[in-house]
Amino acid sequence: MDGGNCSSLNEFLLLGISNRPVIKVTLFTTFLLVYLIILVANLGMIILIRMDSQLHVPMYFFLSHLSFSDLCYFTAIGPKMLVDLFAKNKSIPFLGCALQFLVSCTFADSGCLLLAVMAYDRYKAISNPLLYTVSMSSRVCSLLVAGVYLVGIMDASINTILTFRLCFCGSNEINHFFCDVPPLLLLSCSDTQVNELVIFIIFGCIELITLSGLSVSYCYIILAVLRMRSAEGRRKAFCTCTSHLTAVAIFQGTLLFTYFRPSSSYSLDQDKMTSLFYTLVIPMLNPLIYSLRNKDVKEALKKLKNKKWFH
Repeated sequence: MDGGNCSSLNEFLLLGISNRPVIKVTLFTTFLLVYLIILVANLGMIILIRMDSQLHVPMYFFLSHLSFSDLCYFTAIGPKMLVDLFAKNKSIPFLGCALQFLVSCTFADSGCLLLAVMAYDRYKAISNPLLYTVSMSSRVCSLLVAGVYLVGIMDASINTILTFRLCFCGSNEINHFFCDVPPLLLLSCSDTQVNELVIFIIFGCIELITLSGLSVSYCYIILAVLRMRSAEGRRKAFCTCTSHLTAVAIFQGTLLFTYFRPSSSYSLDQDKMTSLFYTLVIPMLNPLIYSLRNKDVKEALKKLKNKKWFH
C-alpha cells in the first residue's frame, strides 16, 4: 500500500444498474416484486418448518438455515439497490460499504457450504436410514451449522479487512449496485495481487470442500438408490436429490463464473448481470424449488391452510 499517496475516503458512490428513467421504473417494479417473493417464501419456509412437527428432521433444519442465509444475503443488498434506483445521492459510507460486503460475503459462503451439508445429510438418510437419527442427531446438526457460519464469518472478515485496508486515492465511483470485491479492487490504486491471491485460495478451498462433499455424497447416494428394491423409494430419493442438485447447479455455476475467471476477462457490465442473477434469482428460487417438488412441505402447507380455515 502506498501510504504516502493515499488519501482518506469517507464514502463510495454506487453507480447502480441503469440511469435510464424508463428502465428504472421497470427494474424497480420487478425487483420489488422479487424482494416480496424472497421475503414471503423464505420467511414462510422458516415458519412452516418451525410450526410443523413432521418437519423437525435434519433435512428441514438445514433447509431453514438455507432460507435464513438467502434472506440475510439479499437483505444486505436489496433495500439499498431499490432505493438507489430513484435516489439522487447514491453514496454509501466507507464503513457502510465494508459492513454490506461483510454481511453479504458471510451469508453467500454459508449458503454455499449449507448445500454441501445438505448433500451429506441426504447421503446419511438414503444409504443407512436405520441409523439416520443417530448419525444426524440434533447435536451433530447444530455443530455442522455452527461450523458453516464460522467459516463464512472468517472468510468474510479476512476479505473485508484486506479489501478495505487498500488505498483508494482516485475516483470513489463503484460501477456496481453493491459493494463487492472485484469492482473495489479495480477502483484501488494499491497493488491488489495479495488480495487476489487470498480470494483465490480461500474461495478455492471453500469451493473444493463444497464440490468434493457434493461429489462424494452423490456417488454414495447413487449407489444406495440403485440398490433399492422399492420403485417408490427410488422415486422419492430421486425427487429429493434432483431438487437439491438444481439449487446446487444454479448457485455454484454463477459463483464460479463470477469469482473464478481471469481478471483480464473481467467485465463490469457482465459482472453486474451475473450478480443480479445470484442476488435476486437464487434466494427466490431455493424455497420454491424445495417446496414445489417436496411432498412433505406440500402436506405441511395443506395442514396449515386447513387449520387456518377451521379456526
